[in-house]
Amino acid sequence: MSVSEMLKSLQDPMGVPFYPFVFQILLVLTFALHIIFVNLVIGGSFMAVYSYFRTGKYYRSLSKTFARATTINLSLTIVLGVAPLLFVQVVYDPFWYTSNVLSASWMIGILFVLMLAFSFAYVFYLKSYKEKQRIAIWGILSFSLIILAAIIMHTISYQALLPEKWFGWYVNNNKVNLYGAQLHAFQLPRFFHFVVASFALTGIFMMLYSWYFWKREDIDNSYIVWVGKTGAKIALIFTLLQMIDGVWWLLSLPVNFHFYTNYIFLISVSVAVILLLVLIKAQSDPERYALPLAMIAMINVLAMSSLREVLRMLYVGRYNYSLYNYKLNISYGSTALFLVSFVMGIIIVGYMTTVVFKMGRSSKPVDLSSLKLRAWSVYLMIAWLLMMIVIGLTITVNHIQ
Repeated sequence: MSVSEMLKSLQDPMGVPFYPFVFQILLVLTFALHIIFVNLVIGGSFMAVYSYFRTGKYYRSLSKTFARATTINLSLTIVLGVAPLLFVQVVYDPFWYTSNVLSASWMIGILFVLMLAFSFAYVFYLKSYKEKQRIAIWGILSFSLIILAAIIMHTISYQALLPEKWFGWYVNNNKVNLYGAQLHAFQLPRFFHFVVASFALTGIFMMLYSWYFWKREDIDNSYIVWVGKTGAKIALIFTLLQMIDGVWWLLSLPVNFHFYTNYIFLISVSVAVILLLVLIKAQSDPERYALPLAMIAMINVLAMSSLREVLRMLYVGRYNYSLYNYKLNISYGSTALFLVSFVMGIIIVGYMTTVVFKMGRSSKPVDLSSLKLRAWSVYLMIAWLLMMIVIGLTITVNHIQ
């Protein structure tokens, strides 16, 4: 049996519940959101520990800020990671599930790794107000486990793209490996490309922090200026390093991909160059350029997420696999339910974000009565709960009959 035939036989015989390109678009969008917070967790957890060991009250304050932010960002990372995981399972199920089985112990273990990482990060945050160096061990452990989780996810994602090697990993020396205790593939430039980006985005996050708290009367203005300038410098240095690593990654790709001619690749490079130029300009006035840089950075992440999907299609295309040829078994009901829930979620999260933004930017009480989203978010949540109850009861009654 050829690799192409094997992949076809591993596809879900029920097909996909909606047009594959819709899942692909949602995969790109949700992965972009997920990877932003992954980057902030990696960069932020490192900065929390690094700043803890530096002398000076500014570094100690920065350590406390990142210690607190890491617990929040890690929560968002896990929550936002569910969506792209589900979408990749739908359209790339032969690749994803096989890779998971080949490294099953690691894939299950990542749950415990993340739980421990979150627990240690929270302990570090709670204890970071004490003046004892040994407290840093909790932050170091958390950062180490976060990196381990990143290695696991990178490896499982990458080995999914190498189906010609699966049999050799599964059967070695005529012995079948049923334990899933090994990680079989790792691509250093690909891994570094995401890790280095963490520090670039963390630098921009520091610039946004400076912009956000600029008008707070109860915070030392000199500290705010220092955070912004330090963040701008970090973002510039690591953006340059990421571009160098990007060239290394490009050279490691199969030559027959001709990846450098892809129009999405050219767009991504253009956005990265614009980001670099604006970062250079922002060194003198980080607060002024914080918002434009955040926008450009988000576009850059979205472009890289799209580029990642193009690269995956090139990898699987070597085996005549195309998600556009997947059997269609359209389910309008489940698709409509998902879209309604998605839109409702955006409105509710938008309201909560607005509340947090307004309250955090001022040291004085803020009047939130004028927010129109407040009533909508409550009504939509009630409507969604009622809808789910009705659907659940209907399915239960029909099943009993």
